[in-house]
Amino acid sequence: MKSASSANGVRLIVLIALSAALALGSFWLVEVMQRQTEDSLPARTRTEPDFYVEKFNFVRMGKTGDARYNLTGTEMKHYPQDDSYQIQNPVMHSYSLNKPPMVSRSLRATITNNNSEVHMYDNVHIDRPASATSRHFQLKTSYLLLLPDDDVMKTPKPVEIKVGESVLTGAGMFANNASGEFSLSSNVKGQYQSPIVTR
Repeated sequence: MKSASSANGVRLIVLIALSAALALGSFWLVEVMQRQTEDSLPARTRTEPDFYVEKFNFVRMGKTGDARYNLTGTEMKHYPQDDSYQIQNPVMHSYSLNKPPMVSRSLRATITNNNSEVHMYDNVHIDRPASATSRHFQLKTSYLLLLPDDDVMKTPKPVEIKVGESVLTGAGMFANNASGEFSLSSNVKGQYQSPIVTR
């Protein structure tokens, strides 16, 4: 009788050990299959921003240590999938030698390409006050691409430009502030007003 109950105890222990081994093996198999499934699926692209800043002021310095431009806005969000920044109510002050600062503003902007391209959208206004060497400059458009490091701005959209009292309209603008190069590619109309000379 004692040997029968011992044999039953041994059988029970062996059965429990086999059941535990089978359960652990099944768990391991499920984990391996789940990992393989996750690895075979395409990676999910993150579409939400990874950080945001409110009421910011960013200053970009030149090689000489002088400020090239500063950018302010009410909100800035960073999107890691393309390393871009979305900005609400941007205002950009661009600085150059021998000219007053040029102020660019719009309702929104996107900064891309390692911070070298500033895309301004919706109600874009640029203003540079008059100085001893240049007349008052104003520009209005719906979209403008600024390349601050190259001192270039361009747009395929219609623009209205005022220099002093002269008005120029057209589409497809390219302007290089450093070299003085300027062009409009279509629908160009202008009204020239010569500067008033005081003696």
